[in-house]
Amino acid sequence: MAKKAFAVTVAGGGSTFTPGIALMLLQERDRFPIRKIMFYDNDAERQEIVAKACEIYLRENAPDIEFGYTTDPETAFTDIDFVLAHIRVGKYAMREKDEKIPMKYGVVGQETCGPGGIAYGMRSIGGVLEILDYMEKYSPNAWMLNYSNPAAIVAEATRRLRPNSKILNICDMPIDLEEKMANMVGLKSRKEMQVGYYGLNHFGWWHKIYDKEGNDLMPEIKKHVAANGFADALSETNQHVDQSWIETFQKARDVYAVDPDTIPNTYLKYYLYPDYVVEHTDPNHTRANEVMEGREKQVFGACRDIIAKGTAKDGGFEADAHATYIVDLACAIAENTQERFLLIVPNEGAIENFDRTAMVEIPCIVGSNGYERIAQGAIPQFQKSLMEQQVGVEKLVVEAWIEGSYQKMWQALTLSKIVPSARVAKLILDDLIEANKGYWPELK
Repeated sequence: MAKKAFAVTVAGGGSTFTPGIALMLLQERDRFPIRKIMFYDNDAERQEIVAKACEIYLRENAPDIEFGYTTDPETAFTDIDFVLAHIRVGKYAMREKDEKIPMKYGVVGQETCGPGGIAYGMRSIGGVLEILDYMEKYSPNAWMLNYSNPAAIVAEATRRLRPNSKILNICDMPIDLEEKMANMVGLKSRKEMQVGYYGLNHFGWWHKIYDKEGNDLMPEIKKHVAANGFADALSETNQHVDQSWIETFQKARDVYAVDPDTIPNTYLKYYLYPDYVVEHTDPNHTRANEVMEGREKQVFGACRDIIAKGTAKDGGFEADAHATYIVDLACAIAENTQERFLLIVPNEGAIENFDRTAMVEIPCIVGSNGYERIAQGAIPQFQKSLMEQQVGVEKLVVEAWIEGSYQKMWQALTLSKIVPSARVAKLILDDLIEANKGYWPELK
């Protein structure tokens, strides 16, 4: 019997990652058949450049797939099975402000951590909720596979405000690091490992890693991480090869040293070594500038070349092999595969000594009816205390968004481990409010 073919909407059709996602979907058609791909974005001009190039590629390589792109929600979300959501409200121009405003005050400027992540979260909440509402209206049985950042704040907002929505929140960073760890121990893929992991998004730790025969891989991986962080496993095919990322992978060695019983997510460097990060960041040229000068120019240049030539042959497009986890997740739902994934879900006792309402990142089993949590037991005091502080930040941000509360937003920034004092928190907040006019709810 032929497999069912699916209709997929990519929300964030003008993203630099969209061509790689589209090509990856084509490569994976044997296990995840596609009948329709639709791009949706609220920036018509930006999306059109990406979409016209992808349209040419699809016409040449998969003419049987229906393709369209639109800014109209009804067109985008009618008759679809899955929404792949990777929206960036405010685009890279606002990311640059997220990074540079905190740096004015000697505070880490980072896309998803600290004040920058809070600012981005305040912009993202409304965008993700809007798409969920369109899905509910036009395709109520569709699933959203959400990998929009900052995933922790977005996930807390959907828990509070759309608790019954069909959304799975997932992040690619643990997947990337697990591939590196598999590489360290000579395995072909992270899928040959079974892991225990607990934390929040961009804020977690591996505490168990076994191969399929049940052999403990932690001792060998720890040797690599203790010596060189994750830098031993870097490859040119990885999307994270800019100099700033290479430094992040190396710095994991020092993050690991704080608790050698576990293996840390690389983002913990921003919380445990913020002074180092500030010292090693150019306040006038941040990660946003690297991306705009690098990937953005490259992708949009390739798109314009394809449109000008009228053919995608030798067009410079590459499938994002790294993103196959999205198809893995879609297949788990479509075919009830009961595969394991790290998802961001309400704790509900999976971490037994932690807030039940916290949105935690843990292994889950995914099938056609959603997910089931895999219990991670009790966690150590060090991680528990760090996570409680960070969960407090995330909950206060969402409350500030819901209530339009300046006070709660100030409290969220003050509570952030990255921010040194309430005085600095207020200075940063006032600058962020000014920069985010039109994007944030009005705070009173």
